[in-house]
Amino acid sequence: MKEPDEKYDCLKLGRQLCFPLYAASRQITRQYTPFLSELGITYTQYIALMVLWEKRPVTVKELGDALRLDTGTVTPLLKKMEKEGLITRTRSERDNRVVEIDLTDRGWALREKAVEVPGKMIRCGSSLTQEEAAELFRLLYKLMDGKKETVE
Repeated sequence: MKEPDEKYDCLKLGRQLCFPLYAASRQITRQYTPFLSELGITYTQYIALMVLWEKRPVTVKELGDALRLDTGTVTPLLKKMEKEGLITRTRSERDNRVVEIDLTDRGWALREKAVEVPGKMIRCGSSLTQEEAAELFRLLYKLMDGKKETVE
């Protein structure tokens, strides 16, 4: 006996919140690629650098928390960034178990070039109005945190 199709409506891709979030995230990350390639960095390196440009030094845990990434993902990223001369990793003098991350002069200088990236992304175009983009930003943070965030 065939089950009614309505039972499986919840399994349709077009009904999943996760899919448009996933696809939109991939699309936006792809749009960053040419701008970040000019800087010689990946998207994940870019967001890690943004944390460090805002607050430095940070611990591996603080960076992982800010990026919402686990240590298993952050550690290889940091090893590569250190090898490329963007950051340093040192053991904390207060607690040998804690690794602190800081920018090198090269990592800090990259900020001057990266400051153009957000403007280039805006010019890439989006079908969202400024108000819609602000609302999406608020809703995404609400989804991630259960909190309301504002765009400054």
